[in-house]
Amino acid sequence: MSNLKYVEEITKVTEKIDATQAENIRAAAKLCAEAIGAGKLVHLFGSGHSVLPTQDMFPRYGGVVGFHPLMDPRLMWSNVIGPGGARELLWIERQEGYIKNFLQSFNLQEGEVMIVYSHGGLNAAPIECAMYAKEHGLKVIVVTSGENYRKAKANHSSGKKLGDLADVLIDNCCPLEDSLVPIPGYAQKVGASSTIAAITVTQSIASETALLLEKMGHKMSIFVSPNVVECPPSNNDDVYADYTELVRNNRN
Repeated sequence: MSNLKYVEEITKVTEKIDATQAENIRAAAKLCAEAIGAGKLVHLFGSGHSVLPTQDMFPRYGGVVGFHPLMDPRLMWSNVIGPGGARELLWIERQEGYIKNFLQSFNLQEGEVMIVYSHGGLNAAPIECAMYAKEHGLKVIVVTSGENYRKAKANHSSGKKLGDLADVLIDNCCPLEDSLVPIPGYAQKVGASSTIAAITVTQSIASETALLLEKMGHKMSIFVSPNVVECPPSNNDDVYADYTELVRNNRN
């Protein structure tokens, strides 16, 4: 048992992911490897704090070219209140019809994959991102709270929750309320879990995808720490160039 209550509780979450979600993570990795191996993109989308796993996938030390984060600054906070504030983006991500205006800037293609992150899985932005992807022939991987998906009531006009749109659904194994640590005298817990859970899932998908790509004989371009002295100093410049060429080729 950990000396720290949060570490004790978050370890239970990550252990549950390993115990119950391995098959789904491998299924997601198979879709990703097939897309990347065919020269296609794996797009990633999240809003609010769910943008963090998209940033952690690529560019990130150990990240593989082929993963394509879709980040809308209007759905990411750069301030607490006021312009770029969390309160404002929380309003925008609930507005039906908004996300199409963002996604139409990208050439989503059949044979590609969209990974959508949302702990709650009820807001318009992630739901409509998944809908848009499916309309364009993409496979959709959803990372969400399975408990939320089972228990929460849909509030989107389609009657859909994010999990309803998944080709592969990965449960982040977090509780409805997200936070883990009870505080005496307070109804609210502290110590949020869904970000660490989503990062655990993300890096598991990344690693399993890379292992599959190696078996397929796909030559990977991997973003690397400068501490890896076995790689040439030009490695990351080459990664940026490979990424730029791949994204440009998939705009046609």
